[in-house]
Amino acid sequence: MTERMDARWLSASRELVLACDARGIIRWADVRARTLLSAQPGTALTTLSVPGTEEKTQALLTRAARNEIRNWELSLLCNGKPATVSFSAYPDGEGGTELFGFVYPEGYGGAIEQLSRALTEIVNLNREIVRQKREIEHQQTELTRTHRELDESNRGVVTLHAELEDKVDALRRTSEVRTRVLANVSHEFRTPLHSILGLSQLLLDGTDGPLTDEQQKQIRFIRTSAEELSQLVNDVLDLSKAESGKLTLRAESFAVSEFFAAMRGMLRPLLPSHPGVDLFFELPEGGVTLETDQGKVAQVIRNLVTNALKFTEHGRVVASAVRRGDDVVFRVEDTGIGIAPEHEGRIFEEFGQIDGPLQRKHKGTGLGLALSRRLGELLGGTLTVESALGKGSTFTLRIPATHPEVRELATLAARPLDPSRSPVLIVEDDRKTMFIYEKFLSLAGFQVVPARTVDDARRQLGTFRPAAIVLDIMLEGEATWDFLAEVKQSPETREIPVLVVTVTNKEQRARALGADEFWLKPVDQDHLLRKLKSVARPGTPTRLLVIDDDERARYLMRKLLEKTPYELVEARTGPEGVEFAQKLRPEVIFLDFLLKDVTAFDVLDDLKADPRTRGIPVVIVTSHVLEPSDRERLVAETEAIVSKDSLSRELAIHRIRDALRKAGVSTSSSTE
Repeated sequence: MTERMDARWLSASRELVLACDARGIIRWADVRARTLLSAQPGTALTTLSVPGTEEKTQALLTRAARNEIRNWELSLLCNGKPATVSFSAYPDGEGGTELFGFVYPEGYGGAIEQLSRALTEIVNLNREIVRQKREIEHQQTELTRTHRELDESNRGVVTLHAELEDKVDALRRTSEVRTRVLANVSHEFRTPLHSILGLSQLLLDGTDGPLTDEQQKQIRFIRTSAEELSQLVNDVLDLSKAESGKLTLRAESFAVSEFFAAMRGMLRPLLPSHPGVDLFFELPEGGVTLETDQGKVAQVIRNLVTNALKFTEHGRVVASAVRRGDDVVFRVEDTGIGIAPEHEGRIFEEFGQIDGPLQRKHKGTGLGLALSRRLGELLGGTLTVESALGKGSTFTLRIPATHPEVRELATLAARPLDPSRSPVLIVEDDRKTMFIYEKFLSLAGFQVVPARTVDDARRQLGTFRPAAIVLDIMLEGEATWDFLAEVKQSPETREIPVLVVTVTNKEQRARALGADEFWLKPVDQDHLLRKLKSVARPGTPTRLLVIDDDERARYLMRKLLEKTPYELVEARTGPEGVEFAQKLRPEVIFLDFLLKDVTAFDVLDDLKADPRTRGIPVVIVTSHVLEPSDRERLVAETEAIVSKDSLSRELAIHRIRDALRKAGVSTSSSTE
């Protein structure tokens, strides 16, 4: 056994030893030399060389006879195949040579060449890395410089922004002061003006005795001047309200024919002051009806007709209206002096007037057209003019037949009650405040039901029972004290919480009539929400079942529906989900398409087979790409299919509500 191991070791080793005489004849060779090179004593070493390399072998023998040689590579035949042998040779002192060799394995040359190529690539790569590093350092320097410049620019922008904010604040304060001054002064003017108008009328009526003709003429001048000043005060008040956004919209439905009839009766008395001028109101073909603020439309048309009569000496003034799609277009045409193109923009400026003989004759305030344009914008439309100097002017008011905010409120009021939300009746006539309520209360889980008048509120209370009422105690044109008393005295509504939110500090009276809370506008939204959640009676929460074997997906669903009026139950497997559905009877089931043990079709089959669970709406939630046939079947058997990639809080809540609505589920959910 030892001899066999020695033989294997000898055959595996590539080291060998030779001894040659002065002529290069092998006089001794070890076993490995004889095995690998077939080196037999008495054979010349050159005969073992690969043909063509004998001289290199002889050179080794010649040099090694005199000096020590290391790492001399020869090409010899190894088992009949060329091989590279590295020799270290020493003189033996007798003119011969002792050689110690190592046979390189096959492919050594290719390996060396490959190694050389690899080293070359490494060197080139290192050079490229050095170059890129230098480039990166250069870019870093440029980036640092650019960042420094941007930082300086940013500081400049911040400074400029601060200055602009200061200027905006200053302008806002100036505008507020101007508006307050105009409003206060106008209000202060009204009292003495009313006195002047009233007293002058008493004098003209002869209450304290007859007046001479000259005295009557003087009193009429006084009254006319007072009326003009009163109109100026009213225009200033309206303009200041429009600029501050405090003009309220009182929408009503009215026909253009009736509207023009009223305008004709109102404006006919102006004609005696304008002889030679005719005033016509052309009725539109067919019935044209609007739902907007009739008073503000009348104010605009009245201003336009009055102006047209002032600046038309001969001819006619025609007011007309026509329906154009969703809009109604009013036109006031005259045959007056007209307006030069360069003055068309100026006439809509506040206190903007054109100098001319007829303008000086009919000196006005310069507010009528500016106010009319503002009112046109408030009505959702535009006021424009087309004119030719010396030929006349045409003013065009184009407004929606139904005011956009009226349409939005109508949509809001007509929306069916959502069984998953607590309804709150908002009695408020300010459209902006109503939309603010709608925005933040709907996000908190309530459904806003609007009522712009007390009559609207009474009608709403006759159709449903709100969780709470938010009441503005001072609506335009009516007080709601009686309505508050009605709600709190009626056995059917006295338990409904009423939160009074208004601009008038009448808390004591509101509390005495039964108000549950009282705040002055603007009310803090968080405060209102907390109060609503505390007074609105909680109902049975809507229960949802989530069947999903992915813990992360269930966790995500929990987080998405956190702080919503839904109670979440989780199942990890299909059979567990079916069992929970049978026991708990959830209102909606969220089902993953692919579970570890079954598919959604297996779960659906089990749910449909049981009368207790057959009617429960199912929403498929999956990240799986569905085959067309699978999707078609799921569409037929479930309420919706939602991709996990697009799942969000809003989408989940919308799908729950859709499923509840389709299933006809009537639940009163908590708003927590």
